[in-house]
Amino acid sequence: MFTGIVEEAGVIEKITPAKKSIEMTVRASVCGRGVKTGASVAVNGCCLTAVKISTRGKAKLIQFDLLQESWQHTNFQFAKVGSLVNLERSLRANGELGGHFVTGHVDSLGKIIRWERAGKDHVLDIAAPPDVMRYVVHKGSITVDGISLTVAGVGKKSFRIWIIPHTFAVTVLRERKVGDAVNLEADLLGKYVERFLTARKR
Repeated sequence: MFTGIVEEAGVIEKITPAKKSIEMTVRASVCGRGVKTGASVAVNGCCLTAVKISTRGKAKLIQFDLLQESWQHTNFQFAKVGSLVNLERSLRANGELGGHFVTGHVDSLGKIIRWERAGKDHVLDIAAPPDVMRYVVHKGSITVDGISLTVAGVGKKSFRIWIIPHTFAVTVLRERKVGDAVNLEADLLGKYVERFLTARKR
C-alpha cells in the first residue's frame, strides 16, 4: 500500500529484455535507504518488488523484474535508459497518509492532451478510458504516474488537474509533454462503493 506522495524521481540505469520478464534497474538516493530485497516500491505508480540491491557511491541501484504484461500495460514500454521514474516506498503502519490509499495496481494508461504553464502553476489535462473515467469525480483523488492528485475538472473523456511548483520540480512531470502516456490508478474507495452498490442491487 502506498499514499501517492512521491519521495523522489529516480533514474533508469538499465533495461534488459528477457523471454518472460524484463529486468529494470533504477538509481535511487532517498528510496534506496532501508529498502531490502523483497520490498515493494511504487515505480511510476506501479508496485514492483526489489529483487537485487547494490551500492554506487551515495546512491542505491535497485533491480526489478517486470512481467511482459506489466510492461505492456504501463508506460514502462516507452521508458529508456536515463528516463526519470517516480519512486515511493511502501506505507508503514505508523506512517503518515499524506495523499490517499494507492495500491500500486495500474488500471490503465492515460494520454496528456494539455500540459502548459498557468502563472506559477501548471495545468494538465489527461484523456482516460471509460474504465477509469467512471471513478473520476470533481475534487476527488486520482493517481497519475504514482502521484496522488486532486481532480479539478471532469469532462466526458478527460479530466483536469493543477500542478503546483513543488510537484512539478520533484516528479517526472517536469519531463512530460503533450502526447505522453501516464499510468493511472483510480481511487480505491470508488471501486469498493461501486462493488457494494452493485451487490445490493442484485
